[in-house]
Amino acid sequence: HGLEALANPVNLSLGLAVLFLARVLGLMYLANSIDEDDLISRIKKALARNSIPFLVFFLSFVAFLVFGKGYMADSATGEVSLVKQHYLHLLLSHIGIMTLFTAGVILVLISLYQGIFLNLNKAIWYAGFGTVAVVMALFFLAGYGDSSFYPSSTDLQSSLTLVKASSSHFTLRTMFYVSFIIPFVLVYIWIAWRSLNRNKITAEEMTDGEHLY
Repeated sequence: HGLEALANPVNLSLGLAVLFLARVLGLMYLANSIDEDDLISRIKKALARNSIPFLVFFLSFVAFLVFGKGYMADSATGEVSLVKQHYLHLLLSHIGIMTLFTAGVILVLISLYQGIFLNLNKAIWYAGFGTVAVVMALFFLAGYGDSSFYPSSTDLQSSLTLVKASSSHFTLRTMFYVSFIIPFVLVYIWIAWRSLNRNKITAEEMTDGEHLY
């Protein structure tokens, strides 16, 4: 029933990496929204503490991904098999995915260095774009190039591929039209966040402002 995924070290490494990445991004966002030296200093220390486990788990996941076995789906028969360094071969054969993944990792590393040692206010922008790039590259890697994006470790032939998981023509057409709504949602999110971050939070606002936090 998919519960075997809980014992998979690759899944655990990725899950813990995402957990600490969420904490890192949250700290960077707070630093970009607060104008208070004492809080900024405490955020920097917390950022350093959370960056270390994030890097450990993320690099462990990348090592599993690159040097371990991957779930390859035969394009003709649909048969799924374990192939050593399958994802590494995919990365090397698709320069676009490789570039996206590498650029994303570099941006995240720059954000950590920027946040811990330099100006913390700018770190969230590097981290945000870098995270999106890495996630998109992993999506392409999992679903593109004859791979199973939802593998089963107990029954390989039950692993899901894009072909197996594709819906009917009607459903896909409906999803195609619905996807046009996404740009409007992104614009709304950008406007809302811009309004929230227009003025940074200060100690005076926290104590004397009309809206107490």
